[in-house]
Amino acid sequence: MFLNALEKQNPALMEAALRFWQRGEIRPDSYVIDVDQVLENARLLHATAAHYGLKLYLMSKQFGRNPLLCKLILQQGFHGIVAVDFKEAQRLWQHGLPVAHVGHLVQLPEQLIDYAVAQRPEVITVYSLEKAESIAAAARRHNHIQPLLLKVVDQGDVVYPNQEAGFTLAELPAVLTHLQAIEGITIIGVTHFPCMAFCDAAQQTRPTPNLQTLLTAKTLLQQHGIAVQHVNAPSASSVSTLPLLAAHGVTHAEPGHALTGTLPANQHGDGAEKIAMIYLSEISHNHQESSYCYGGGHYRRSHMQRAAVWHQGWQHCAVKAIDSDSIDYTLPLAGHWPIGSAVVMCFRTQIFVTRSDVALIGGISHGNPRLLGLFDSLGNALQEATNE
Repeated sequence: MFLNALEKQNPALMEAALRFWQRGEIRPDSYVIDVDQVLENARLLHATAAHYGLKLYLMSKQFGRNPLLCKLILQQGFHGIVAVDFKEAQRLWQHGLPVAHVGHLVQLPEQLIDYAVAQRPEVITVYSLEKAESIAAAARRHNHIQPLLLKVVDQGDVVYPNQEAGFTLAELPAVLTHLQAIEGITIIGVTHFPCMAFCDAAQQTRPTPNLQTLLTAKTLLQQHGIAVQHVNAPSASSVSTLPLLAAHGVTHAEPGHALTGTLPANQHGDGAEKIAMIYLSEISHNHQESSYCYGGGHYRRSHMQRAAVWHQGWQHCAVKAIDSDSIDYTLPLAGHWPIGSAVVMCFRTQIFVTRSDVALIGGISHGNPRLLGLFDSLGNALQEATNE
């Protein structure tokens, strides 16, 4: 999906990954991240957000909840981290990282609520009265008032499968009356997802109906006497979308793919954020008219289309259709390529749902690449990590 953009924006990342692979320091089935470029993307995002009065929480799941990369991005001015599920929150808290937003898209399980409240996140998102009541009880035990966001939804909104949740606009007034009477919590805003989405036909990132639902919910909160401090509009947060979000009164956004440049809007290499992540593999074997590289990094919404194989220079080939119902032990490539050849792909991913390694490389922008560390897909350091 992003191979042409990669070659246009960051060919040095391909070369650095190849060199470390040739030396045996990076294994097949690894995502290789150009830390310099991620931080440049982060600085650009923060500067744009600051100009428009927005606060940013970084989304870490796309790059495998990586603690080192999170720490470096936070130093660029990000306001905290959003944990999309409770396991991500636990991992980040274990590393002493500031989880500012938790509960959206996945609610906190009952057994973790007390611990989560004790960490004092800026906001916890809820979409059931029962969960809000459990959080309030935990907050009272900790002599704390926990700020909450309400996830909202309305008929006709974009809702991805397995993410069905939210207070409807029709029930929101009654919900607010109930929650305002509970000690230990305070409602400070609303959130929804996805509020922006890339339109293939227009080749632009545009608001979804969810954004209007979010703004209507904000108005309902204000009519209920709530001073709304937080209007959170995640999905496709980028340099190009932040001005539009600010114009609609959004206060917080949560960049993820923008940090690695892997936004659909950047598939032609024209985005402000540049490609900073690739997938590295190796030809395992040939079968009939196809070659197969080591897998483990497939994501069913990746839109893998082409690969570059190192054989007397980089040569492109098609990635053949992948059956998402089967385990990606290997990935099929068109053509007959020498066994042991390096393979590079660049596509949209969520590393935390893969089996891949993550290699962080610094110094590429200065012509002095160095391996900063090797991690698994959930942010755990690997024993093989050297030169940290």
